[in-house]
Parts: sequence; C-alpha cells; structure tokens
Amino acid sequence: NRSYFLFAGLEQVLIYLEKIKFTQQHLEYLRKEGFKDDFLEYLRNFKFTGDVYAVPEGSIVFPFEPLIRITAPIIEAQLVETFLLNTINLQTMVATKASRVVYAAQDKSVIEFGLRREHGIDAGMKIARSSYIAGCNGTSNVLSGMVYGIPIFGTMAHSFVMSYEKEIGAFRDFVKTFPAKSTLLIDTYSDILGAEKATIVAKELKEKGQKLTGVRIDSGDLLQSSKKIRKLLDEKKLKDVTIFASGDLDEYKIDQLLNEKAPIDGFGVGTKMGTCADYPFIDVIYKLSEVSNKQKIFSPIMKLSEGKNTLPGRKQFFRIFDNKGYCVKDIIGLSDEQNEGNPMLSKVMENGKIITNLPSLNELKTIAKQNLSTLPEKYKKIINPAQYPVTLSEELRNLVEKIKRKIVDDQILDQKSA
Repeated sequence: NRSYFLFAGLEQVLIYLEKIKFTQQHLEYLRKEGFKDDFLEYLRNFKFTGDVYAVPEGSIVFPFEPLIRITAPIIEAQLVETFLLNTINLQTMVATKASRVVYAAQDKSVIEFGLRREHGIDAGMKIARSSYIAGCNGTSNVLSGMVYGIPIFGTMAHSFVMSYEKEIGAFRDFVKTFPAKSTLLIDTYSDILGAEKATIVAKELKEKGQKLTGVRIDSGDLLQSSKKIRKLLDEKKLKDVTIFASGDLDEYKIDQLLNEKAPIDGFGVGTKMGTCADYPFIDVIYKLSEVSNKQKIFSPIMKLSEGKNTLPGRKQFFRIFDNKGYCVKDIIGLSDEQNEGNPMLSKVMENGKIITNLPSLNELKTIAKQNLSTLPEKYKKIINPAQYPVTLSEELRNLVEKIKRKIVDDQILDQKSA
C-alpha cells in the first residue's frame, strides 16, 4: 500500500558529514580491538572531504530513485555508510507512514503519540521530527519540543484519574492546573458516564469565563462512542468541546472511522505510526556506481547479484509535471544527460562543507505539504494505490547493457586465465 515515499533525514546526514571525527577515546578502543597504528593515525585526522548531491528533504520519491549521491575517496564513503543508511531509512520510513496517517485524517489534527513504544529514545526523537515534517501537528515527546521546536501536546493519564477517589474530582483538579487547554480523558471507567462528568466540569469552567478544550477517548468502539459523546455534548450546548481519539490508531482505522462519519476532531497516533507497524523497514541501499583509476578517470560499475543488481554511473532523475502542476512520470538517467522534466538532485555539499541553506523544521513541513500536493489522489489512496511510473532513460539503459556485457566478457577471460 505504498506508492510513494517522503524523503526525510537529510539535515542530520549533512551535519554528520561536516562534523564527523574520531576522538582519543574512539582511537583507544579501536587499538584494543586490534586496529593498526597507521590506520588509527589516519582516523585521528579524519575529515569527510567529498561532494554530495541530494533530493531536497521533504520531497516525494519512488522506488529505485537515487536520494543521495556521494563522490569521495572510497574509505571516506565507506566509513559514513551505516550512519547514512540508518538515518535515511528510519526517517523516510516514518515520514511516509505519517504522511499517510495525516492524509487519512482529512485535515483533522494528528498528534504523534508513540514514544513509549518506539525503538529507543534516539529513534523517538527522529520519529517526532519526521512525523512533524510529514504533517503531524505536534508530539507528546517533550524533549523533541525543546530540541526541535515541535509543538507539544498531551492529555491527562488514566493513572491520574485512578489516583482519585472520585473521577469528577480528578477532572476538577486537572482543569485547575491547565485552565487554558484542558482535554479530559473520559473512558477510564465508562466513556458515557465520564462524558457526563466532563460536561459538568465544562459548565463550571464556563461560569468562570473559561472553557473545556476537549475530551479524549482511548478505547472501545470509537465510532459509536464518539457519536454518543458528540450527541451528549451538543445537547448540553457544548458544541465547541472537541473529541480527541487515540488507541492503536493508524491510517486504516482513521480512514474507516471518518468514512463512517465518526464525529472525531483529532487523533493521537502512537505505536503503529512510530514503529511503522505494517511496513517496518524500507530498503534504502548504498552502492558503489563509479570508480576511478590512478589518472582519476571514472568508470561506471554495477552489481549483478540476483535480486540485488544495481544501476551503473552517476545518476540523476527527472520529474515531469502536467500543465496543472501534478507529477506524472519520473525518469532515472545519468547525471550529465539532458532530459525532459526537472532534475531532482542538487549539490548540497562541496569538499565536505555544506553549501546550501538548511530549511527550518516548519519550512520542511511546508515543503513536504507542497510536494505531496503535486501527487495525484490515485497515488495517495490508503488501500491499493496506483503505482507511479518510473522509467530508465535510453542512455542509462544502454549503459546497463554495455556494463553487463563487459562484466560477462571479463568473467570469461578471468576463467580462461585461471
């Protein structure tokens, strides 16, 4: 059910490449592991000196397309491989999942709620970042709010309610603490009885010139529960009190709820988005496509392993748009060829130094929204989306065949000379 991916993580990659170094502590550990002194001396003064071309962060991309192209001494390129793959795989995977959740929510608020079940604190930080880029309104991860400036959201906990002798007492004390933005969790014992108590507290706030922001339901039949609660709130003349839903939600459940007219105003989405439950990995790969000889002349190469073959040469891909601004086709070609469409990779690092402005997180959010708006609806469908057309240019196809023939010929010669 993925026809596109939303590219995320580039900023961390570029900062890492610009600042990477090996400390004395690193070198001492590697020495104990048996690495030789000449290699450790090389690492002592290590700096990344390569050039980097990349797709802008927040772009929509498709299978087989190059996201980042690095030209560097091979030892430098290999030392940074794992960090790049880890960063891009995770953030692109989650940004894609989050964009689907946001799309299913039909412009209703989506808050990232998944830190408790995400795979470590570092992953949780990157998940909050990438889901915000993808269109989420905020996160429950307070540290990511401090570090990245992402808006933070939260509601009361079931344990808070359970620590009180009476549920309404918990509600009253909670709104005293947060009189300007209180959302009451009403289903600890009974969603409807909890909602009735919430209406009492809402009326008490009104008398003080304040208002209850909303109520949250976290369990049960969210469709029927939200309909009953909305009816109750409206009968009590509390139309401005919103209903916020959570509890093992993902794009599939949200899509179904809203298609069945659930009167839900916002969603807290955690485990299934933060772990990308239906598609918990993507195969972003990092492969050698050119090598140079002593004269610094580059030659294209490729891998022919069954099921893991790669495309040779320095590549670019080109996006073709229709007259309404919708993307209709991508062409993967070589970096120096002329092709119809807009080239998607641009130079972002030269000689190990970042040469582009890094957009703010809010700017990345806007970029992602604009890019997603160029993707026709048939590719965004939650179930069985259409597959976006990506083709190889004639020049690249010809190069593939040429390199294949050369590899086969070389293998035959090697076998004869063995």
